[in-house]
Amino acid sequence: MNRNRRFIEDHARAGIPVEVLADEFGTSVRQVRRYIAGQSNVPKLVAAKMCELAAARRSAFSFGSEPAFRFIDLFAGIGGMRIGFEAIGGKCVFTSEWDRYSQKTYRQNFPDSDDHVFAGDIRPYGEDPSKIPPFDVLLAGFPCQPFSLAGVSKKNSLGRAHGFACEEQGNLFFEIARILDHHRPSAFLLENVKNLKSHDKGRTFEVIRRTLEEDLGYRIETRIISSAPFVPQKRQRIFIVGFREDAGFRFEDFDRCVPPEEEWPKLGAILHSHNEIDPKYTLTPNLWQYLQDYRKKHEKAGNGFGFTAHGPDDVARTLSARYHKDGSEILIQQKGTRPRRLTPTECARLMGFERDGRNWQIPVSDTQAYRQFGNAVVVPVVEAIARAMQPALMRALGRDAPAGSNETALTSPGDYVPRELVPL
Repeated sequence: MNRNRRFIEDHARAGIPVEVLADEFGTSVRQVRRYIAGQSNVPKLVAAKMCELAAARRSAFSFGSEPAFRFIDLFAGIGGMRIGFEAIGGKCVFTSEWDRYSQKTYRQNFPDSDDHVFAGDIRPYGEDPSKIPPFDVLLAGFPCQPFSLAGVSKKNSLGRAHGFACEEQGNLFFEIARILDHHRPSAFLLENVKNLKSHDKGRTFEVIRRTLEEDLGYRIETRIISSAPFVPQKRQRIFIVGFREDAGFRFEDFDRCVPPEEEWPKLGAILHSHNEIDPKYTLTPNLWQYLQDYRKKHEKAGNGFGFTAHGPDDVARTLSARYHKDGSEILIQQKGTRPRRLTPTECARLMGFERDGRNWQIPVSDTQAYRQFGNAVVVPVVEAIARAMQPALMRALGRDAPAGSNETALTSPGDYVPRELVPL
């Protein structure tokens, strides 16, 4: 295998912070990032050292032939949470995702998913949690539509229930509660939209808090986190971390995993070069005219609705599941012609699925890919939370965390170079 590619893959598997690697290699952080981005040839001794460190890291994360911990992946989407917790030594032992297109993408990128139960509907497992194998950590990005601003607005306009009153999606949180109550795992991580905390004047979140803390006895920490330090997107989501016992986790630990502001990435880091773009992603004249007229109409009414066109030095608005309809929230400016949508591969980069040598497979149509990425978690955010949780999780399990964990910030994606442009 090409030495540069092997280095990139070893780094992606090991997840060792660039500051630690710089010390090990006797070079600068900037040079290590050049190796990771494929912008500089990797010396033979550095490649050998990276291979050695990656092997040691994997060994430190296991206990004999056992993984460091076992986790379950509920409302899994395409597996963004799984990536973050595999990076700190976890093994997925149960997956649940109802959407068949998301299942296809998940299975394509995690071939070992056939080694355990891959459920569709979570409700039979909430009714009888004993069907789920023993595990240490529960991960769940439970359905957000009943609580999101857009979801609530749409349901109100149609006269439909939202929040916990939405039987189809809102009550699925209680399936999580039943599984937690039965298995009593050491920890969990839940993710949802920012609006969860303010929905129904805070009453919805109070039910969640009371269920987790008072009924189930977990100590929880919550934080609304923006993805802007990790990817060029202003996406805010609420994360709830819970531990069965107080293992010392605080979200201040996460703060040490955030890159400095001067390294926050811009859109240019994830965009294809102009000559690589299929013309089909450029807006049609009719759609472009419609979006301009729509924006003028709302500007005249004093509203802030309308498209947003971005350049390479910008940070995008939030990618949504409706992106396939018109792409209006994130349009990319093009010289001499109409703007375009992001490609699915660019969306994979914008959400952190394709990053630092990780090649994300997209086996579905563009429409389904846009929906999947719009509903997904931002992977580097989850990776940072996982690293912040790792020492407390190891304490909760009565084990020692690997040396170097949670001591330095994550590798910054700011110097990301698109995979197809990396010289190998």
